[in-house]
Amino acid sequence: MKPEQSANSYAIGEGKKYLLITFGCQMNEHDSEVICSVLESLGYSAVLTAEEADLIIINTCAVRQKPEDKVTSLLGKYYALKQENKELIIAVGGCMTQQEEAARYIRDRFHHVNIVFGTHALPRLPLLLEAAINYKGTIIDIDEDYTGREELTAAHSSTFKAWLPVIYGCNNFCSYCVVPHVRGRERSRHGEDILKEAKSLAARGYLELTLLGQNVNSYGQDLAGDYTFAGLLRDMNYVEGLKRIRFMTSHPKDLSPELIEAVRSGDSICEHFHLPVQSGSNRILKNMNRGYSREHYIKLVNMIKDSIPGVSITSDIIVGFPGESEEDFQATLDLLKTVRFDNAFSFIYSPRKNTTAAAMREQLSHGEKEERLQRLNEVQHAISSELNLQLEGSTVEVLVEGPSKNNIDMQTGRTRTNKLVHFPGSSDLTGKLVNINISEAKTWNLAGVLEGENS
Repeated sequence: MKPEQSANSYAIGEGKKYLLITFGCQMNEHDSEVICSVLESLGYSAVLTAEEADLIIINTCAVRQKPEDKVTSLLGKYYALKQENKELIIAVGGCMTQQEEAARYIRDRFHHVNIVFGTHALPRLPLLLEAAINYKGTIIDIDEDYTGREELTAAHSSTFKAWLPVIYGCNNFCSYCVVPHVRGRERSRHGEDILKEAKSLAARGYLELTLLGQNVNSYGQDLAGDYTFAGLLRDMNYVEGLKRIRFMTSHPKDLSPELIEAVRSGDSICEHFHLPVQSGSNRILKNMNRGYSREHYIKLVNMIKDSIPGVSITSDIIVGFPGESEEDFQATLDLLKTVRFDNAFSFIYSPRKNTTAAAMREQLSHGEKEERLQRLNEVQHAISSELNLQLEGSTVEVLVEGPSKNNIDMQTGRTRTNKLVHFPGSSDLTGKLVNINISEAKTWNLAGVLEGENS
């Protein structure tokens, strides 16, 4: 069932509470900020526990099996809450539910779920919530119509840094990836809309913006004219008030010398590339449909490092892709040693329905994948430690994000190169740029003291 009526203008959430749970990538996090903005415009206010909520929304991820399993586990737990409170509305949205098979599975398996909606349905959320108040079945909206998305605003979780999408969707169809199936084809936002939003955020005191896209390097290819992502970055660099501009994710096959030059010459553009390589084996890269070779990737990295002193490069790596031999895996380890990533986010291959790789023969056992992941992490951890050690004794600029999760007496923040730094300081530093003298380097973070203070 899908509602046909238009949403009434009254605040259907007035006096009601919501809980929003998010899985997945930065784009999902931004979608959740948009959902929060929609809900708060309807009168809802946020709570921290399911027991307090009149509305529970789970924003799902479909990239790997583990987050999907967590979603179904949560839905099982919420059955008891629904029995206690028949008026509770439970909604499941995002990438997992954009898939028709998954949406219908949730409807058929979890009868206490009121709404199942996909990645394109955010503009229709008020209408869906209004309909769910009166309809006792499960409403499904996984239409690919995204009309109205550009008009939606986000309730940013921070007052000094924000996500800023520049392109939605993906055209690459890597053989292991479900993203094109759940996010749709690439749709670039118009440059004037992006810059208008960036100027508005900067005027409100935001110091750092992260430009988001499944592949930011494809930005503009679907628009008239020749406005590229590098051109957008150059224009962003002149937005008054912005101190830091980040972007992710870059696809190696589309990374241009023009983009490297834009980062090199832009005062506000951070010296950090997140450049997923996924594998160091040309055979596996071809089977992944990545569109580049090992040699091309290494050439790109060398070009970046030669052009931008002190740049940091991070990556994503998949271990245990179908048919990955020990020789293929050794090629990946060798690439790590050659490139020397500042950090790499490594994942065990997870078969995804409707992808080419899921039907490939020679699927590796979970034990083989686990063993290779451990070996890869050992190599990368050593490299990360060595690179961080080189920063001991240096002074770095840090945007303070707030108290450390593990020690409230310590503040935490990130360098321009996206390295995490902990230091003793007061809470009034949150949202400010400070200089930190680095005294200790660890695998995952750096420690130091405010410039001018004794260690």
